[in-house]
Amino acid sequence: MKIAIPVENNSMDASVCFSFGRAPYFLIYDTEKNENRFLDNSAIASQGGAGIKAAQKIADTGVEVLLTPRCGENAAEVFKNAEIKLYKTINSSVEDNLKAFIEGKLQLLGDIHPGFHQHGGN
Repeated sequence: MKIAIPVENNSMDASVCFSFGRAPYFLIYDTEKNENRFLDNSAIASQGGAGIKAAQKIADTGVEVLLTPRCGENAAEVFKNAEIKLYKTINSSVEDNLKAFIEGKLQLLGDIHPGFHQHGGN
């Protein structure tokens, strides 16, 4: 299974980024191969629609799960259409969140915010 997490830098020691659409990087972790890679978030510089662009980039990688502190409604719609499940992170540690997810301890992300459309920041 491939899991995505928005992160502050391209290291396993990175903190989970609070803003999905404006995260500098995305960690893609493959539980079957125990491998990870980092994607640059090209949507970070977008004037608007960063969440949608970032969500599509994540969907294109074939992930099945996103671990994130929050998500806007437009990005959530992209994930829903791609059948990617969203789970709420428990803290800022990538390792803690991966472990909690694998152990079945994370909750589905139910609080989808309306987004910050046309505000240039997320």
